[in-house]
Amino acid sequence: MILINLLPHREERRRRRKAAFFVGLGLAAIAGLAIVGVWYLFVQQLTVAQQERNQFLTAEIRKLEIQIKDIVTLRSEIESLKARQKAVENLQTDRNIPVHVLNELVRQTPEGVYFTSIKQDGQTLVLSGIAQTNERVSELLRNTAYNSQWLTKPELVEIKVTNVQTASREQKRLFDFSVRVSIKPPQDPSADAAIPAAHAGSAPVAKKS
Repeated sequence: MILINLLPHREERRRRRKAAFFVGLGLAAIAGLAIVGVWYLFVQQLTVAQQERNQFLTAEIRKLEIQIKDIVTLRSEIESLKARQKAVENLQTDRNIPVHVLNELVRQTPEGVYFTSIKQDGQTLVLSGIAQTNERVSELLRNTAYNSQWLTKPELVEIKVTNVQTASREQKRLFDFSVRVSIKPPQDPSADAAIPAAHAGSAPVAKKS
């Protein structure tokens, strides 16, 4: 039996090609959508991971800011404690300075010199007294300039001859003097820990007025 196709073969071929084209176009569209979907999911994962990193960094930055504030506060407290300690040390030193100065005057005052008055104005002492000779006053100036731990920069304000009547009613020629000297802190911090005793036989020192 012979089969004869009475349909136009060209139209049938064109129809098949057209159907195949649309099928290929659909498959391409599906593949494109799949690729776009996969890329979108990948980008979303990257975005979520970056957001998580950003949140972690933000939390760590906040922790660091709190720690920095604590450090600043701690440093401020340390500086405050240092200032208080320094103030206490200064008060302790200032409280002991008059005792140290009087003992220093006892040590540095040569024989033949005694003080009639001691006046303090801030860190300056004005010493008034009587000396047997000019050399005694010069020795006092040298001692306070080079040998004293608490006294410095001595300056002779005035010196004049005065006649003093002794117990036997004799006139004795002495020297009335006035000296200005500055108070300085000791170079050795341990010097403030103990107050040295006055040497026996030193010249008497009048009370501070």
